[in-house]
Amino acid sequence: MVIKKFLGKTESEAVEAAKKELGEGVVIMNVRQVKPKGLMSVFQSKQTEVTVALEEERDADRIAKREPERIAIQQVAKVVAESGMLQEEQGKREFTSKESNIEKKLDSLQTLLESQLKQNDNSDKSVGESEERERADENGAERGAESEKDAEAEQDTEQDKFIRLLYNTMIENEVAEKYANQILEDVDKNRKPNMPFDYILANIYQKIILKFGKSEGIVPSEKGPRVVFFIGPTGVGKTTTIAKLASSFTVNDGKKAALLTADTYRIAAAEQLRTYAQILEVPFRVIYTPEEFQDSVRDFKDYDYIFVDTAGHSHQSQEQLEQVKEYMKPLGDKAKVQVFLVLSATTKYRDLLKITDSYKEIAEYQLIFTKLDETTTLGNLLNIKLHADTPIAYITDGQNVPNDIERFNPQKIVKQLLGGKA
Repeated sequence: MVIKKFLGKTESEAVEAAKKELGEGVVIMNVRQVKPKGLMSVFQSKQTEVTVALEEERDADRIAKREPERIAIQQVAKVVAESGMLQEEQGKREFTSKESNIEKKLDSLQTLLESQLKQNDNSDKSVGESEERERADENGAERGAESEKDAEAEQDTEQDKFIRLLYNTMIENEVAEKYANQILEDVDKNRKPNMPFDYILANIYQKIILKFGKSEGIVPSEKGPRVVFFIGPTGVGKTTTIAKLASSFTVNDGKKAALLTADTYRIAAAEQLRTYAQILEVPFRVIYTPEEFQDSVRDFKDYDYIFVDTAGHSHQSQEQLEQVKEYMKPLGDKAKVQVFLVLSATTKYRDLLKITDSYKEIAEYQLIFTKLDETTTLGNLLNIKLHADTPIAYITDGQNVPNDIERFNPQKIVKQLLGGKA
């Protein structure tokens, strides 16, 4: 199968380019808007990227062999859709695209894990090969009578090895042991003899996606502006994250936004946000007290969003946490508040536990994970989501504004947690 991506000003233009190069038999797998990269990209138009596939051979036998996997994928796609992972506004084309993506992920992931399983067994088989032949000659008659039981036992053994391999893969990706055990215990309850690996894999894949759940992200306020606070430790990328989201809402969605900063400890942070505000041509203000914040909310009452950057503090300083809390007092009818705790994916698990617990004392929040490009293990995303019992809204994987940020996609992360490639 040939898979290629084509760019165009519109979807029709990109599809036409694909057909011109590959022929009329192309199948559209995914359609998405692509943002130009770089700081000045906010002034450039978006393009449409179309991913197409062309089947190089049409082998009925090969298609038939994949029927069990296709059924398993449909079951996964159904559960994902019912759990709300697929947004209704994306329509039927987006659903078909995501279903196709799930199939590709499970297909490549199963191949990877099965190859690792066979590789692990090769050494054991070579060492005991001669001994097995001798035992087969001596016990041929007895084994003939128990062939069916032996076949089932061998299948169970292979299933156990496969599940153990998945467990080890999750642990290597720093999923906490207690959560890895919970996932596999749930799967083991429904396991049956002779169950194909792809069914087991689909079941685990599905359960982890459901554990991640659904996130709403930043939502507009029905009345007045939506005030969005960004809290978290120093150095996790709060200011850059605000700039990325503000760019998306103002440039892409045409909304009115204002930028505030309560981070008066670091001059560089305020100046950085001021620079972004100038580029986006949106209001910017430094606030020193909760009273000044209240005044700003009143001044920007006709805006859609007010993004508030807070000072990064040590989670061990109760006094500093209380200072942040002072800004988050209810605003009544003036505006509705959302709070996002920004965390780095490179932070140690124990520290993340303490940070999330500390900030729970001052506000209910959703999570944003940054610096995914600086780590190869993403288990902490699942660990902290389950520990804090709150959704992951966004992830970032670079410093480019307004790019390198996206709504959290559980399918993509689960694939990596189970050993697949990004």
